[in-house]
Amino acid sequence: MSRDAGKAGASGPVMIELDEPAPDIAAAPEIPDPEGAAMQAAMGYMARPAGGGVGRWIWGAAASLLTLVLGVAAYDFAADLIARMPVLGWLAAAMSLVLALTLLVFALREVIGLRRLRRLDRLRARAEAALAEGDLGEARAVAQALAALYGAQGPDPDEALDAEAALEGVEAALLIPIDARVEAEIEAAARQVALATALIPLAFADVAAALAANLRMIRRIATLYGGRPGSFGNWRLLRTVALHLMATGLVAVGDDVIGSLAGGGVMSKISRRFGEGVVNGALTARVGVAAMEICRPMPFRMGRRPSVSALTARALRGLFSRA
Repeated sequence: MSRDAGKAGASGPVMIELDEPAPDIAAAPEIPDPEGAAMQAAMGYMARPAGGGVGRWIWGAAASLLTLVLGVAAYDFAADLIARMPVLGWLAAAMSLVLALTLLVFALREVIGLRRLRRLDRLRARAEAALAEGDLGEARAVAQALAALYGAQGPDPDEALDAEAALEGVEAALLIPIDARVEAEIEAAARQVALATALIPLAFADVAAALAANLRMIRRIATLYGGRPGSFGNWRLLRTVALHLMATGLVAVGDDVIGSLAGGGVMSKISRRFGEGVVNGALTARVGVAAMEICRPMPFRMGRRPSVSALTARALRGLFSRA
């Protein structure tokens, strides 16, 4: 063979015969349906009990003792430093006073935040009782309290002829616009959790991202409805929502809405991570709806309780189209 022929043969097409048959796609193992593991783990963490009566006494006594020990140690340190170096000693005393005042302000804010949440609970209970009993006077009082809460003027409750008209009027004027903003917050949180689950490969990082997103979402929902909880109040509200969902069985993936997303979604067939993201986003929307029901100062009458499937569809619309 000549050199030119060798070059032509080396650069020409090469055909390789395969003796093995083509793989059977139908025989490949089936990919399990996504379960929303990140949100399931986050929900279990949220609903973890904080301790019973004895546990609270133990933790309270321990915190009081620790506060006393730290206070005495700070006083001794400042007094000894004043005796040795007066300038630094008085500076340390001033810094300790600033720290004590800051902690006091923080505690007052937490107490005020808890009182705001209780005010929403009381208004919702009064509205439900007024509607159940048809108490026009109580319904008018609740309508006036809602107008004072939001600093807005709704329809005059004195012109209403029954309890339903008095409460439905103020709901349409004040609460339905807030409901739309709350739904936007839920959609944003569901989208964020879905993206975090799909893009973060670490096992515990997606749980932390889901927990943080749900905390922010619930805090925003409570703030929009007039609650404005503090840090401890936000955790308390988060635990209340998680316990509500677990008690009603709404955190299971196997129901109609979440199950259809988990088993029939196109993304779950293409990539398990994207399927997990869709399911975690849907579970986040479910948490948001539960928080909406708990924080809303009156039950749904003129306004409608948002659908989890509709919220999820709007949140994830176009999110995974390029994927």
